Amino acid sequence: MMARLLLRAWPRDLAVGLAAPCRTLSAGFEPGQYLQRSIVPTMHFQDSLPRLPIPKLEDTMRRYLSAQKPLLDDGQFRKTEELCKNFENGIGKKLHEQLVAQDKQNKHTSYISGPWFDMYLTARNPIVLNFNPFMAFHPDPKSEYNDQLTRATNLTVSALRFLKALRAGLLEPEVFHLNPARSDTATFKRLIRLVPSALSWYGAYLVKAYPLDMSQYFRLFNSTRLPRPRRDELFTDDKARHLLVLRKGHFYVFDVLDQDGKIVSASEIQAHLKYILSDRSLAPEFPLAYLTSEDRDIWAGLRQKLVQGGNEETLRRVDAAVFCLCLDDFPVKDLIHLSHSMLHGDGTNRWFDKSFNLILAEDGTAAVHFEHAWGDGVAVLRFLNEVFKDSTQAPAVTPQSPPARTDSSRAVQKLSFKLDDAVKAGISAAKAKFDATVKTLTIDCIQFQRGGKEFLKGQKVSPDSVAQLAFQMAFLRQYGQTVATYESCSTAAFKHGRTETIRPASVFTKRCSEAFVREPSKHSAAALRQMVAECSEYHNQLTREAAMGQGFDRHLFALRNLAKAKGIALPELYLDPAYKQINHNILSTSTLSSPAVNLGGFAPVVPDGFGIGSQVLWIPWLERRHSCGCRCTETHAALIQEP
Repeated sequence: MMARLLLRAWPRDLAVGLAAPCRTLSAGFEPGQYLQRSIVPTMHFQDSLPRLPIPKLEDTMRRYLSAQKPLLDDGQFRKTEELCKNFENGIGKKLHEQLVAQDKQNKHTSYISGPWFDMYLTARNPIVLNFNPFMAFHPDPKSEYNDQLTRATNLTVSALRFLKALRAGLLEPEVFHLNPARSDTATFKRLIRLVPSALSWYGAYLVKAYPLDMSQYFRLFNSTRLPRPRRDELFTDDKARHLLVLRKGHFYVFDVLDQDGKIVSASEIQAHLKYILSDRSLAPEFPLAYLTSEDRDIWAGLRQKLVQGGNEETLRRVDAAVFCLCLDDFPVKDLIHLSHSMLHGDGTNRWFDKSFNLILAEDGTAAVHFEHAWGDGVAVLRFLNEVFKDSTQAPAVTPQSPPARTDSSRAVQKLSFKLDDAVKAGISAAKAKFDATVKTLTIDCIQFQRGGKEFLKGQKVSPDSVAQLAFQMAFLRQYGQTVATYESCSTAAFKHGRTETIRPASVFTKRCSEAFVREPSKHSAAALRQMVAECSEYHNQLTREAAMGQGFDRHLFALRNLAKAKGIALPELYLDPAYKQINHNILSTSTLSSPAVNLGGFAPVVPDGFGIGSQVLWIPWLERRHSCGCRCTETHAALIQEP
């Protein structure tokens, strides 16, 4: 089978991190400094969030076998069933008891948080394509505001307003409102802020409001994934006040917060960005950014050489920057070109290790590309939504605004790096690998002009279930089989919840797909419609279970991780070819709906797979031809890239 990658719009997954206390950057409430001024403190609900449950072992085994059923023949299924019984009654039972005991001793976090961080940080694959996703903004509705300089200034200022609101505790807490008429009101907010943090979640629950975990948010800013041998490190320096700007492979920094923590004037930021855009320097012969696309151990070794060569302080300026703003010098041609540009670019103008890169094309097309180890898509999507709204409704500058009369040549520092022959050779090797890998990636998209989620809801079926069913039918028609499929689901309703897996390939989708693809004439329209309804009902059940932490993937992952940590021989269940097969996710899928997002994407998680994303009425996809082999590990295959 030709290796295929699928790009999707944006997943539902959520991130986990360590909670950080809110810190006020300035005492007053100066106009234009804060994106929001919530009367309910940002982290008000964090302490009282419920803990992520560990599923019962027998439920995990039952769900695992249900997911295996459409993928195996009768003989294979009987073998896997026997292994599950042995595991449940033997070593699996002991590991489960140990996991539960360990979880009771670590009530400050979730049972999956530590292992999930380790999975990301110990992965040695390049993070570009293998891990990092992107989300693209819609254009500014006022076309004249899409000028690159104007929009870059407005998005930067709005991002800083978000930062200030977050650190001052003025950002609205992330809450899912089941009955917004009761809970998303000024009255409720005035009351709930008076409830002690240790009890606040319960007060929200009484009115069907569900606060979400926000522990990852502090890693949004001033953060970088540092390459280290065997296991990377997440670095954050929230005292740094400068912005990192990349253009044509060159690095620039300037302060965007003053000594009192206030955002410098928008006209000054505009002036400094205009100065950078006027730099006519040719691209460097050895663009350092390529190194962030390398194998992590190789990059760790080369970074050490950079440090030894006198670049330690310069690298720290890169690592500590509030975020990375990437100014590209070409316009976006179409959605496919946009996807290539924002997912990987040409390798010279992104610092892939940064918590996020805010990318602006020459025509003002904008996107957020983010590193995945520090967190999942929920925090990034919230950031993107708020920044889009603020930058379009309360822009800091207009197209007619004159830049400040300031000496940008003194305020803006162009960073230079001392490169020895070993580092230069490393950059050249990284470029060759990057270019070869990118050539294996094909992106395409389908835009649906009819139907849509409102129509499907009117037919009393889940839009997501129908999209997943369509993926199953398409693969069956193209390749004649049903394969392992992954859909991410957030478990952000729990403290330090991350994601759980929905397994869309089921006995229901297999039967329905075969009826439509292979023998449609043998079934009446009513019978086919009933099959679709059954698929929808079962998919909704899987989604509910996953959102409540009642899937099987994370539980089995944690048990396997525990066995390894305790030096226990890998249980036979994990050596079963069926286990490897179900974690070789040929279809990696997700969905996204946001008024701010034009599209989003991620690369497939296996060489012969698709990364499929659906967003409202369209589905983008990527295909990677088989050439990367070892780049996609089994560990990463167990996780869906959600942007």
